[in-house]
Amino acid sequence: MKTLFAMIATASAIGSAAAAQEVCMSAAEMQSSLIDWYGEEPVAGPSPDNTRLWVSDASGTWTLVRTMADGAACVEATGENWSPGRDASEMLAALEARDKG
Repeated sequence: MKTLFAMIATASAIGSAAAAQEVCMSAAEMQSSLIDWYGEEPVAGPSPDNTRLWVSDASGTWTLVRTMADGAACVEATGENWSPGRDASEMLAALEARDKG
């Protein structure tokens, strides 16, 4: 039952994911922005393709960020409906699968 709930919650979060506008900046600036402006913290990653999931338990927002070889970081997707206790690694894998498929 817990697994079913996690799958539904992940699907809900992915379904509400907004296609992010191309927003890129230095990785340090991206980190500061996510922390200071959105209260988000990294919870999963970096994955093999250098993506990392940032979330805010307080506001329920999340941001998927990819760091490039040149040191720039770009927003891949954003969304809402994050809740404390979610499996961040599972959500990161689901978001990456969505982008590849």
